[in-house]
Amino acid sequence: MKTISIVSPCFNEEDNVENCHRVVRDLFEKDLADYRLEHIFVDNSSTDRTVDILKRIAREDANVKIIVNSRNFGIFRSSFNGLKYATGDAILVMLPVDLQDPPEHIPEFVRLWEQGYEVVAGARANREEPLAMRTARKIFYRIVSALSDFEMLADVGEFQLIDRKVLNAVLAHNDHYPYIRGIIASCGFRRVVVPYVWKARKSGLPKHNHLMRIDQALNAIFSFTRAPMRFCTLTGIAISTMCILFSFASVVLYFFQSDLVPRGTTTIIVALFFLSGVQLIFIGMLGEYVTSIHYQVRGGPLVIERERVNIDDGTSNGLSGRNESKNQRAAAD
Repeated sequence: MKTISIVSPCFNEEDNVENCHRVVRDLFEKDLADYRLEHIFVDNSSTDRTVDILKRIAREDANVKIIVNSRNFGIFRSSFNGLKYATGDAILVMLPVDLQDPPEHIPEFVRLWEQGYEVVAGARANREEPLAMRTARKIFYRIVSALSDFEMLADVGEFQLIDRKVLNAVLAHNDHYPYIRGIIASCGFRRVVVPYVWKARKSGLPKHNHLMRIDQALNAIFSFTRAPMRFCTLTGIAISTMCILFSFASVVLYFFQSDLVPRGTTTIIVALFFLSGVQLIFIGMLGEYVTSIHYQVRGGPLVIERERVNIDDGTSNGLSGRNESKNQRAAAD
């Protein structure tokens, strides 16, 4: 019997975790009875009753596994860490417990996977959210897709079913801030896209504010493309060229029509502030890359776990041990 692993990140979701478990369990009992379910809940140090509810569920259902982090490490880091404990033949990368990504598409994902597709990607063709947010997301997805060095399909998130070989390729990435959908896209493999409607949250409050979304957007842009720095280079060349042409034109006009040559402090102030602003923007872009490199070379664990439930110590695909051994060898050198 093949196993399907599902990773569900959560933080202060006491209103949703039990319903998420029940919906997924009933789905497998009805439509995927020939498969074994492994449901991994990754808790980001919830301060409500989420962990207590999950532990009660895990006592009643051995197919439920729990990872509790020592603090909130963010949805991408915690989900990536949860993937290390997935033992399934196919893995649903992320099913948030609010079920805004509809689990009823999982049987269709599994059928397509059985047909030979190694990545079955859900695409949010429509969203039950305000028009302004939908528009902002579409613009972001298309910017990232246009700037990436490889094909990143618009509207595709982490609601994807991937084959075991794809998971192994994903987990081979040693990234301090993994942008999971980008990593999956960079791995390639045979892929099919399934459009769906991203549902509105039924209960509980969203855990992502606009600052978190901006942080994730910047991480996506700076992790998988060199376009920002290439833009800085080309803009610098363009500004330098225009300055040289402006200087040449000013000299020519000085000899033939001196009254047309710009004078006064206004021109100097405008030019100074314009160039200063451009420099600050470029320094900020460079700083994003330097900061990313800084965090990467510092090393350390992706997340720190406080406890695990229904998980054997040797269930993490061996990746954690290999990374620790690598770090120890590097420190010895």
